[in-house]
Amino acid sequence: MTLSRRPAHRDVPETAPVAGPIRVDPRTKNLTKRLTAGDIAVINHEDLDQVSAQALVACRPSAVVNAAASISGAYPNLGPQILLEAGIPLLDRAGEALMTQVTEGVDGSVVGNEVVVDGVVLAEGTRLDMPTVLEAMEAARGNVSQQISSFARNTMEYVKNEQDLLLDGIDLPELRTPMEGRYALVVVRGYHYKEDLQTLRPFIREAKPVLIGVDGGADALVELGYRPDLIVGDMDSVSDATLVSGAEVVVHAYRDGRAPGLDRVESLGVEDPIVLAATGTSEDVAMLLADGLGCELIVAVGTHATLIEFLDKGRQGMASTFLTRLRVGGKLVDAKGVSLLYRSRISGAALVWLLIAGLLAVVAALAATPGGRTLYQVLAVRWDDFWAFVGGIFG
Repeated sequence: MTLSRRPAHRDVPETAPVAGPIRVDPRTKNLTKRLTAGDIAVINHEDLDQVSAQALVACRPSAVVNAAASISGAYPNLGPQILLEAGIPLLDRAGEALMTQVTEGVDGSVVGNEVVVDGVVLAEGTRLDMPTVLEAMEAARGNVSQQISSFARNTMEYVKNEQDLLLDGIDLPELRTPMEGRYALVVVRGYHYKEDLQTLRPFIREAKPVLIGVDGGADALVELGYRPDLIVGDMDSVSDATLVSGAEVVVHAYRDGRAPGLDRVESLGVEDPIVLAATGTSEDVAMLLADGLGCELIVAVGTHATLIEFLDKGRQGMASTFLTRLRVGGKLVDAKGVSLLYRSRISGAALVWLLIAGLLAVVAALAATPGGRTLYQVLAVRWDDFWAFVGGIFG
């Protein structure tokens, strides 16, 4: 799409214009770290996924401008629908040139199908609405079979090249955190991870699992008042405060040993970070660590489980995740299943009867003591005085 610099149209568009400071970043998860309410978010995110959309909604921007196609038709991704349901305008296919033309922090506006700064149109796109998105999602459902075929081919190729992962796991480092015979809670910045983590409070309190945060998942643990035992990832989305919270840090590196996140960890003065070279995603590495170091059960929060979640992740990451689940499947439990087991099932009526039983127990205990009997005698006299007073009034 060719960008133009020309005066904005004076005609009032059917959709209300929105204005605010512009925040721009090609990586949505980086943008949401500094995006605040009322900003205009400029992203370059083809097939906007559910997790990214929810992160954008949590920041409450006045509008989202996507340089790429928010729904390309490859599969029915939920991101655009989530934004529109939250009442956030979405301008689609604005063109990649916008990413370099717009300046971070400058005041701008979205007027109809145009991005306007200082009265000049920087880009034109397509203002999505709910009927258009739903129609695109329905059309995309017909392409899911193609995605599954691609996934199968990619997985078989990955198994052929990385069969050692399935047979032997990964090279296990020596960690300070004891794991043998314990439960592990692996928290990933994924689908409903904060809500699921909240429901797992009884499980965490009773089972005292090893708390493993995968990149930004470690921040969710800290937000709920927990300190992660282990942080695993390439360190691109976890906060500085969490990294220096005292958790043991495992920097996920490429197979050739390159670890882009190590410089950041060392600059923060983190004690004895461990560099672990392995294929797959950081989510996979965290599970393989828990499995290989002897955890009896792995509870996963925010990880990928359904077909759409795997497609959101992309085929390159799907194969390793699928293979990892074959490896640790006997120990792996989804957070939603665990929360159902630990959820309180006490009804309101049961609580009332419990309260009554407690009061009766207190009454019986007082009646068995001299002080209690004296108290009851005093109360009885007061009760008689009260009824005498009432009788005198009406008599």
